[in-house]
Amino acid sequence: MKRYIPLAATGLLMAAGVALAAGPAVDQKKFEENKTKKEWMSQGGEREEALTLKPNKENGKDVYEVCSACHQPEGWGLPDGTFPQLAGQHRTVIIKQLADIRDGHRDNPTMYPFALPSEIGGTQAIADVSEYMAVLKMNPENGVGKGDDLQLGAKLYADNCVRCHGKDGEGDAEKYYPRIQAQHYEYLVRQYRWIKEGKRRNSNPEMVEQIKNFSDRDTLAVLDYVSRLKPPADLIAPKGWKNPDFK
Repeated sequence: MKRYIPLAATGLLMAAGVALAAGPAVDQKKFEENKTKKEWMSQGGEREEALTLKPNKENGKDVYEVCSACHQPEGWGLPDGTFPQLAGQHRTVIIKQLADIRDGHRDNPTMYPFALPSEIGGTQAIADVSEYMAVLKMNPENGVGKGDDLQLGAKLYADNCVRCHGKDGEGDAEKYYPRIQAQHYEYLVRQYRWIKEGKRRNSNPEMVEQIKNFSDRDTLAVLDYVSRLKPPADLIAPKGWKNPDFK
């Protein structure tokens, strides 16, 4: 069992005690080329490859020790939304986002140095850590909004979001639609605004079109409602649960 060693999110990477196989060097030319694109589903690359690999959950645990510095040992992130909850997220969604960050399709300068192949390993590491995160139990007390406009939020969600994200925010693993139930409100707000503004370049263009006319009030209302959607009971951890893998 590994001992959890806290790491500063913006500090130097020190994955103490974790032996990870370094992956191939980043193709810098391709990375810079991808940074000029807005592309929801890029073809080829690590996303497609990782989906074909059999995940090794034990190695996934070792890789996740790096991730736990920010996302916490339980995978719950922070209620203030600085870091999202990843516990219980669909494996396909985690694979896509990790691959997109690594190859330049999604900007995340805080996470990028931690996600490099030289730090966590090659494509197999993506397959492994995504499996580990996907089966972690979710936070029973995620960050939520003020709760002062939930009726509007419920209507907007039913009219605009259910088709892709599902009635309870469960998403769709096969279509890469993320689980948004029990996600931290402040994180949802930040990502939503980046999607609307075009800053999150790997966003689904259908969503960009769907939300383009939302007012600020609409945005806050619907995301407050989303943050209060609950996963099935068997996906939620008990209050105060600590991940035994990182004691």
